[in-house]
Amino acid sequence: MIDIVKRFFSKASAEVNGASNQNTKHDIRVATCALFVEIASIDEKFTEAEMKRIVSILKERHGLAAEHAEALIAEAERELEKSVDLWQFARLINENYTNEEKIEIIEALWRIVYVDGKMDPYEHYLMNKLQNLLRLSHDQLIAAKLKALHGEK
Repeated sequence: MIDIVKRFFSKASAEVNGASNQNTKHDIRVATCALFVEIASIDEKFTEAEMKRIVSILKERHGLAAEHAEALIAEAERELEKSVDLWQFARLINENYTNEEKIEIIEALWRIVYVDGKMDPYEHYLMNKLQNLLRLSHDQLIAAKLKALHGEK
């Protein structure tokens, strides 16, 4: 169990082990998916439309089959249950993704937020928190929101 936690949260151990590049890729996907699940469930209503949007994003972004995307979501949910906060997921993303890739994640998060056509106060709070955790500017957050709202890819 401790090895799983170390592997999940430590980029250094991934660089030492030759086969762990694939594990790191998986861990980053879990971290990213955890943010997707958190934004979808922050209002305590994880809807079928939000689930479909997350699966769609995972299929599009990572080329996953629907069943693999659903397994990734389930794993992300388990990791979220064990976590104290979102910092550990953001840290893994910050260590492994470029600024442009983090902006793509924020765009995907906005697409999840607006799947129902509106943003509630909890979603608003979390998006601002994630902007800070992912070390993005407010301008980048708003540009990503506008891009997501206008359906641009």
